[in-house]
Amino acid sequence: MGRTTTSPPSRRQALLVLGGIAAGLSATSAATARAGLSGDQARELARQAYVYAYPLVKNYLSIYQFAIDAKGSQYKGPPNQVNNLARVFTPQDTGVITPNSDTPYSFLILDLRREPLVVTLPKIDDGRYYSLQIVDLYTNNVDYLGTRKDGNGGGDFLIAGPGWTGPVPAGIRRIVRLSTELGYSQFRTQLFERTDIDRVKAIQAGYRAVPLSAFTGTQAPPEPAAIDYPAISEASFDERFWRYANLLLGFCPVLEGERALRDDFARLGIGGGLPWPPKDAVPETVTKIGEGARQGHEEIASALSKVTSSAGLFGSPEEMAGKYLQRAVGAMGGIYGNTIEETLYPSYMVDEAGAPLDTAKTNYTLTFAPGALPPVDAFWSVTMYHADTQFLVENPLRRYLINSAMLAGLKRDPGGGITLHLQHASPGPEREANWLPAPDGPMNVVMRLYLPRAEALSGAWKAPPVVASGPAKR
Repeated sequence: MGRTTTSPPSRRQALLVLGGIAAGLSATSAATARAGLSGDQARELARQAYVYAYPLVKNYLSIYQFAIDAKGSQYKGPPNQVNNLARVFTPQDTGVITPNSDTPYSFLILDLRREPLVVTLPKIDDGRYYSLQIVDLYTNNVDYLGTRKDGNGGGDFLIAGPGWTGPVPAGIRRIVRLSTELGYSQFRTQLFERTDIDRVKAIQAGYRAVPLSAFTGTQAPPEPAAIDYPAISEASFDERFWRYANLLLGFCPVLEGERALRDDFARLGIGGGLPWPPKDAVPETVTKIGEGARQGHEEIASALSKVTSSAGLFGSPEEMAGKYLQRAVGAMGGIYGNTIEETLYPSYMVDEAGAPLDTAKTNYTLTFAPGALPPVDAFWSVTMYHADTQFLVENPLRRYLINSAMLAGLKRDPGGGITLHLQHASPGPEREANWLPAPDGPMNVVMRLYLPRAEALSGAWKAPPVVASGPAKR
């Protein structure tokens, strides 16, 4: 869904991390002192734990808004039910950062504690892209269903959690196993043009998810204990970070090779089912814990500021094993980014000269040379975001992107290339077809290549730079 282009968090946000953790912690537990941790060791462990847990808490922020907070503006429907949104995203959609506005979404939040789900994809027309991206709590892309891996013929698929060992019923095309009991998944359905929306709605109506027992007509397992989901918002994210982390880690059985790491985190009182703040706190180490969390936050933000592509930030659990910083950078910059074989995301936070993009001051262009459009087997797009919010930008044309479906209406350069105008004010009637409206302030731009071809994945094709074309008109 989201992508990896964003400006680093503000200094106030970084200070909230320190202040919120200090207030919630009060101090490290007496058990920490007994474990023989020095202040520097506690700080370093807190840094590592923050980087490790950041994607889980960021994931929970979206899960809570989409599937738990029924009174919230971003609510889509309950877990384990396909909840369709029969339109593309607009600036009013703020439940996830850097969303695409190419494909109407359908959401399926996963609670696999009781039993697996059987997910059905309908057969669709050739030439149209659709997919179900299946994400664990860590934000790893566990697997995909749909065009790239399964074609457009549809079928029934089984999604199971870490503790399930039952037989796979007849008729199931594939089984997908998550290592976490809770997860996030979303369908993307290609929309060719506005008049195509009824066909998209018909496809969405064919997406289904039912418990395995309902699919087989057998008795369901006992109901698991209800989860007391704590409220979360951008404001409470930092203030209650460790409380959220401890809740979520309880749904994440320890992975092979991570036992020592998780045991070390537990020495700070960080782990599934542990209370926060810990009992019998020792005030002397609170500063070190706060410093470690702040360092973790700043480390993620610093790495994000250097990102120019999604490569290495999103992938399968196997691909992302041990890559805790890369995983956190992806979550901070654009959670739910696709694996690069599914979608490649060249991103722009600076212009060709290395200056931050700011359309309150400067107009920009992005030019595709003749014969050098993004090489894809599905489609491509260029989407505009406000750098401060990472959301789509309000504009009089209600145009949030330019994509390959719009090619026929774009004006060609004299040499046959295509120049897009990235600016706040209209470039004039003769260029408005190629205008991607920008905010009156800092901007970020994300290019998306759905089903990128080999030349894009290898780097033989390179995304063109964003170039300053002159001062912005006031």
